[in-house]
Amino acid sequence: MNPTRTPHAVPPGQSLAGFAAMLRDHGLKVGVAEQQAMLQAGMALGALQGERLRAAWRAIACHSARDWRQWPELFERYWYPQRLKGQVRVSGQMRPSRDLRQAVQEMHTHMAAPTASAPGKAAPHTASDAPGASQHTGDAGSPRAMGGASRTEALHQRDGQMWLPQELGALQQLARQITAELRPRPTRRWQTAQPGRRLDLRQTLRRSVAWGGEPLRPAWQVQRREPPRLFILADVSRSMEAHAPLFLRIARAFAVAAQARVFVFHVRLAEVTPLMQRDSAAIQEKINAVTAGFGAGTRIAQSLQDFVRIHARAQLHRGARVWIFSDGFDTDAPEALPEALRAVRQRGARITWFHPTREVPAATALQRSRACVERFIPLASVNDLAAARHMLH
Repeated sequence: MNPTRTPHAVPPGQSLAGFAAMLRDHGLKVGVAEQQAMLQAGMALGALQGERLRAAWRAIACHSARDWRQWPELFERYWYPQRLKGQVRVSGQMRPSRDLRQAVQEMHTHMAAPTASAPGKAAPHTASDAPGASQHTGDAGSPRAMGGASRTEALHQRDGQMWLPQELGALQQLARQITAELRPRPTRRWQTAQPGRRLDLRQTLRRSVAWGGEPLRPAWQVQRREPPRLFILADVSRSMEAHAPLFLRIARAFAVAAQARVFVFHVRLAEVTPLMQRDSAAIQEKINAVTAGFGAGTRIAQSLQDFVRIHARAQLHRGARVWIFSDGFDTDAPEALPEALRAVRQRGARITWFHPTREVPAATALQRSRACVERFIPLASVNDLAAARHMLH
């Protein structure tokens, strides 16, 4: 292997910092200590020990079973992007080299060099000053403004949308707390419990066999209670472009915590529950892709009609909760939205409308629908969701 760097190769510390930054983007807790340990492992194993180095870095960076499952995909994506199929990347600049063996060999070269940096050369980047941290300007000479193109992939442009792992964890914890407080509804079924309210005659007779037919160990039953079924409908039309990422992350938290069914709509309705419940390495990029993939106008009434007649026909019953995330601006006729909401209420479901403004939007269709909505809740941040926690029982 040729140890010399290609013209577009990056310093080894910067390569490792970029890799650590990508790991943090996907929820792995890789800080300064882990980054230093990975650097030391690279120095100890050398450039020709690729598989051993991969295993060592995995042991350093992964702190949970979820991290362990994500690692192979993340490692291949960063160091061997040419192996990934079905991905097209177009950019105005050539990508820096990410060859693992070359980067490790450069670590040795860099560490063996004199400690004093040569004039005009910058020190290797660390995790706090990873490349791209200050490339958010829109000037003509900036790396992100190259004749209308950008060197950053569309799914990675998360200005104002990037969440730290601890923030995602706090949101998931809040969703679990709200789910636990949702008032369960009684069903017609009974289940075995001790003590109970009703004698389970069949189970009691079976137990009496061991006692010669004497019912010495009676079995009891209680009425089975189930948590309410939760449906979340998120508006991803053009007017909601700035708020859709927040709404979708909240929807995903409840899809995991409460097994909620999640739908997105603009001029049509689509279910994204499998995507929301999947615990993959690129879930943040996929959520951004859902947001970017929609747009155009909004047909809330038509989407609600499809929701009632097609998607939730068998599950929308008494006690179900329907949460709508939208600003209420609808291109359907003003009288269509109240009619669609009444169809939801007739199934026994309770409707909560989350809007991104402090006050209820002044849209005509939404004003006419006030009687059909149980409550309106402002939702512009996770703090708003925490403040409304007592209203969602």
